[in-house]
Amino acid sequence: IAEEKRARMMEIFFETKDVFQLKDMEKIAPKEKGITAMSVKEVLQSLVDDGMVDCERIGTSNYYWAFPSKALHARKCKLEVLESQLSEGSQKHANLQKSIEKAKIGRHETEERSMLAKELSSLRDQREQLKAEVEKYKECDPQVVEEIRQANQVAKEAANRWTDNIFAIKSWAKRKFGLEENKIDKNFGIPEDFDYID
Repeated sequence: IAEEKRARMMEIFFETKDVFQLKDMEKIAPKEKGITAMSVKEVLQSLVDDGMVDCERIGTSNYYWAFPSKALHARKCKLEVLESQLSEGSQKHANLQKSIEKAKIGRHETEERSMLAKELSSLRDQREQLKAEVEKYKECDPQVVEEIRQANQVAKEAANRWTDNIFAIKSWAKRKFGLEENKIDKNFGIPEDFDYID
């Protein structure tokens, strides 16, 4: 849920390409993105801490902004670092696994083997954390946000096309069979407030 809030707040910056004060965001975010006013400051600060949103104090006020090009570059750099760490961890994990397999041959449990097993377990945990962090940054990618927006537009247009079709069929049925509109709606389960999607 926290990542969804962060992604929705980033959409505000990317869509408007504007600069905001905290009080502006506390008005806009609840209305346009469904982020409660109480959590706006916390979400905004987490984005500033991760370098995804810029913050500058001018006079007595803080101003916040984030442009897609800078945000994308920052995320790409972060992803490269994380992927490099993940690759190193995977290589170290593979090497340790080989060492453990060698240690098993003709040997009883040793202190070295026990230490290697603990380190292997630690590296596995670290690898999972890095994978999760990589995914977290991918969710905030402006390209992903744009793809979701475009998919929503396609779905909306399709829904309105079918609405057109339903209205056309209702009109035809009234002319052809002399049926009343409310009877058509009732028989086919069409709600009274059925209409186009804005």
